[in-house]
Amino acid sequence: MPTLLELADFRERVVALYRDGPQDGEAGWRDWCRRRAELFATHPQSPVAGGAPAYFAYDPGAVVPTRLQPVADAGELTIDTGGEDGAIRYARVGRLPTPYGALMLLWARQYGGGLFLPVRDATCGEESYGGGRYLTDTAKGTFGRGLRLRRGGEVVLDFNYLYNPSCAYDTRWLCPLAPPENRVGAPIQAGEKRFAP
Repeated sequence: MPTLLELADFRERVVALYRDGPQDGEAGWRDWCRRRAELFATHPQSPVAGGAPAYFAYDPGAVVPTRLQPVADAGELTIDTGGEDGAIRYARVGRLPTPYGALMLLWARQYGGGLFLPVRDATCGEESYGGGRYLTDTAKGTFGRGLRLRRGGEVVLDFNYLYNPSCAYDTRWLCPLAPPENRVGAPIQAGEKRFAP
């Protein structure tokens, strides 16, 4: 039971990490990086076993305003985690054009739901985690920095907040990774780099 309570506390702290502190520009990003490193270094439920997250330099050009576009095939997509969570079903919410390539915004169909935006780009495998990174996974409390919804259908994507899934740090974690429709050929040199303990 204490382990589950620790996990609940970790998730609450992740929500605070995205909700609290300065939100805009490089100052907001630096504050987020600092508080995230502290959380990962001190919390018993941290996926990081030694070492600290490393990041590309902040890039104001990685803040991308876009609009959600409808998709012809809005059917379900299933991503297997390879673990006890099994396959997770997602609805295709819409396509987000970006300078790096189009990305599909997903909605988890399981209990509670949530927006999910995994990305695999040309830095993956060398500079960043080979399986890709996440821009948001609102089921885990990461809403509000990497992806911001605006009135009138505008979406602001801030790729400086790309982060590694837990499986990038430790093999005890299994994660849904970017499906083919969220793999882009361009490098996104923003956000978290490959973890090196």
